[in-house]
Amino acid sequence: MADKTIDLTNCDREPIHIPGLIQPHGVLLVLQDFHLEIMQVSNNTRKIIGYQPEELLGKQLSYLLDAKQIQKIQQCLTEDFESINPLDLSLKHSNKSMYFDGIVHRLDSVIILELEPKKAKQKTDFVDFYHQVKGTITRIQKAPTLLEMCQIVVKEVRHITGFERVMVYRFDQEGAGCVIAEDTDQEIPYLDLHYPPSDIPKQARHLYILNWLRLIPDVNYQPVALIPPNHPLTNQPLDLSLSVLRSVSPIHLEYMRNMGVTASMSISLMQNQQLWGLIACHHSSPKYIPYNIRTTCEFIGQVMSVELANKEASEDIDYKMQLKSLQTQFVEALSQTKYFLDGMVQLKSQLLNLVKATGVVIYSSNQCIQIGETPSEAEVHALLNWIKPQLDQGVFETPSLSKNYPDGASFSAIASGVLALEISRVHHNYIIWFRPEVIQTVNWGGNPHKPVEVLSDGSFQMSPRKSFELWQETVRGYALPWKLCEITAVTELRSLIVGIVLRQADELASMNFELQRSNEELDSFAYIASHDLKEPLRGIHNYANFLMEDYAEILNQDGIAKLQTLVRLTQRMEDLINSLLHFSRLGRAEIMRQTVNLQDLLQQVINTFSITRPQSEIEFRIPQTLPKIECDRAQVNELFTNLISNAIKYNDKAQKWVEIGYIQQEPPNTPLTALPIFYVRDNGIGILEKHLDKIFQIFRRLHGRDEFGGGTGAGLTIARKIVERHGGRIWVESTPTQGSTFYFTLAPEAIA
Repeated sequence: MADKTIDLTNCDREPIHIPGLIQPHGVLLVLQDFHLEIMQVSNNTRKIIGYQPEELLGKQLSYLLDAKQIQKIQQCLTEDFESINPLDLSLKHSNKSMYFDGIVHRLDSVIILELEPKKAKQKTDFVDFYHQVKGTITRIQKAPTLLEMCQIVVKEVRHITGFERVMVYRFDQEGAGCVIAEDTDQEIPYLDLHYPPSDIPKQARHLYILNWLRLIPDVNYQPVALIPPNHPLTNQPLDLSLSVLRSVSPIHLEYMRNMGVTASMSISLMQNQQLWGLIACHHSSPKYIPYNIRTTCEFIGQVMSVELANKEASEDIDYKMQLKSLQTQFVEALSQTKYFLDGMVQLKSQLLNLVKATGVVIYSSNQCIQIGETPSEAEVHALLNWIKPQLDQGVFETPSLSKNYPDGASFSAIASGVLALEISRVHHNYIIWFRPEVIQTVNWGGNPHKPVEVLSDGSFQMSPRKSFELWQETVRGYALPWKLCEITAVTELRSLIVGIVLRQADELASMNFELQRSNEELDSFAYIASHDLKEPLRGIHNYANFLMEDYAEILNQDGIAKLQTLVRLTQRMEDLINSLLHFSRLGRAEIMRQTVNLQDLLQQVINTFSITRPQSEIEFRIPQTLPKIECDRAQVNELFTNLISNAIKYNDKAQKWVEIGYIQQEPPNTPLTALPIFYVRDNGIGILEKHLDKIFQIFRRLHGRDEFGGGTGAGLTIARKIVERHGGRIWVESTPTQGSTFYFTLAPEAIA
């Protein structure tokens, strides 16, 4: 076969299901449904049943079989063919009786009947079948491990069939096969040899899924054509996907000849409706296996397929128990921490042991916590951005990162294996485990990298490998693969974390609700108490003044001084109560948002100061025009008044100045718009760093009552209350003796 257009995918495109040919060890009849009229036949009917193909075309099946056998076939047309096959059929020609295994299946509107000759009239005995498989099935079920089960199967199948070599292939995720069990009398063992995915093309794998068993008695057979070549009703090649006699691809036959195999039989091993592996049987000379023996082998393959899940579940049972124990430790630790991140960090070693990793990164928002050997923070950030679109149900895993992520080659020594878990996409919470590169030597059954040869004329030829001798390859860039139980463990860990985080969120919400209710009660109490205290206090104040006015003549100086102190104290108490009342009203009043020109508002505040404090020589600096924003005009007026008043009051410089301005933030990549940060700056006395957090506490004074003009100590508390009611925040930066700057925002800030 020479073709310049051939490439590595030619095998995948070969239409092996419609070869138009069958193997010669049986005949194939294509019957029209209902009337069972013969529409197509294989061109070997003369040799096997004594009739020329042309003699059969257009005849009804009754031309070959008696009425009883016809009825048997018609009855099975309404049943499951797999449970009926094979049918014991016989026909006579030239006074000679011939016996066949009849294998029937339906293809759309036609019935395909395949006849394989039997040496003598034999009736399938269920009791014989039962005794033949009973012991084998028992041994399969009792096998303690997967590999031991495979070894039992190859030994039993070889005993039943007589093949020289019986093997179990297991396919990996990429489709490469590995011989994991073998029973043979051949000198050269194939055990542990690997075979590349290209050895079994895609469409061949599909046919292995459709058919549990595939027999090739002699790879040197001469294929038999169908007459006519195309199906008469469709004028298309007949689909032989379910045919037991379907002819084999010439490439596959050459492959087997190169391997030294003359006869072969393959039994599919399925798990979760996927091709898990094959039981492969080889013989160096032609070998035909009767249908009843094939049925026994097929049944063993089906039982083994069912047991695969059980055996794999029992694998690594101690390791799975260890994983469960680690999960319990995570639950206990996370339940006792306020934030799950704190709990995860406390369990560094357990986090690594959970999947036998050598490095792990906990990524939360922009925080990257690295444990063990991991790529740099910048590399982790880039890797995570690449992984996010690859996540499948929140999990990504690969034993060879650099294979699909070329940038990963630079750190493959510590992170060839990657297992990533998404905790929360909204909050950008991820955990990524790393495993180092493990340089491996893989034994291949021949060089797996040369499926195509270049001929002397420059053309290409698809070339099945001619040598199956041991070919070793050193594989780099791979880590030990992640086990399914490990992936399951981290998936369950995510559920645990999410559950704990949700519970913590519920508790936090409950605490916030209770705190809000308490604050409202305190506001209400402060309002009522301050309001009710004012009346008796005013009475005390007035009566003290009355006493001084009416009895000043009979009181001595000491008595008058005491009454004056009483009046001064009641006045101070009234100021405190008024401040408290005002503070409590701020918490109860509705925010009346409107568009406010802060430049105009600030100018009004400054004008008021100029009128009320004409003696103060203050330089007001406004470096840029303040913007218009949405806010409560009255409250923001008070906010500026309090901050500017504070800046004027606590200033001992000869040249006093107050600067009011704002800083425009860079717009972040979030739905929230970046808002300006306003500030009020002065060249006053400044604040010691240890007092920065205390100045916003109500009635908290850092100086003597009469220093810097006195005051109740509620102004900055009220300022913070106004800012918080707008959703903003307020903070201060200060240098003692040089001045202070109060910053504030008037809306929720965007998170960068």
